[in-house]
Amino acid sequence: MHFTSEQRFDDGVLEREFTLGEIPGFLWTPESASASAPASLILISPPPLGLGKMYPRLAGRARYYAAKYGFAVATIELPGSGDRPRLAALDQARTDLRRVIEAGEPVSGEIVDALILPLVEKAVPEWRTTLDALLALPEIGGPVGYEGGIISIGIRLAAVEPRIAAAGLFAGSFVPAAMFEEAREVTIPLQMLLQWDDEANDRQAALDLFDAFGSKEKTLHANMGGHTGVPQHELESGARFFARHLK
Repeated sequence: MHFTSEQRFDDGVLEREFTLGEIPGFLWTPESASASAPASLILISPPPLGLGKMYPRLAGRARYYAAKYGFAVATIELPGSGDRPRLAALDQARTDLRRVIEAGEPVSGEIVDALILPLVEKAVPEWRTTLDALLALPEIGGPVGYEGGIISIGIRLAAVEPRIAAAGLFAGSFVPAAMFEEAREVTIPLQMLLQWDDEANDRQAALDLFDAFGSKEKTLHANMGGHTGVPQHELESGARFFARHLK
């Protein structure tokens, strides 16, 4: 892991930009984090819109978690996003998705699989490699939480990565049928956020997915409004969820 820049904000949070091989990312740590008092870690996975575009939202959330609750927070650029090399198969799937939506046609399972599954296959190993590097830093320790936009990445990571102790998942992306079976293997505490009127999300599919999770402790937060209308109070709700399970 190579740190390329850093700045400390007035709230005491240190932001460092890093690269890990070809993977760019950001790490935020509270001023209290040290080798003698390592901070618990939250991984925040962005939507596939590029870290540059998503930076204000990600940084605001990360600094809130770090300054108020003492967490370390990290994010990385997803495969095929931002300045990373394009993935032809994903670009084609996105083109196919736009075409059927503009035509008013239903989105087929084949398009959903082509759009999501290759991204899951590439992103989850990168997250695990990033987690190895982050936990090697003396000021960061476990347990680890995960919070993210493409819910299928969170499902796979929570199912295969034993260091993930709790997850906050956002029901706002397409979910391949195969991921419902993987969801049954997830047993860690979950908090799932659903925007009830999300124009880009199948509400019933989101409810079915929540039901499929194998976790004994799982909570669904459903709010009125569209995809970008998440209430501000959900920021504090997410922080308290992780404070209960990672502290």
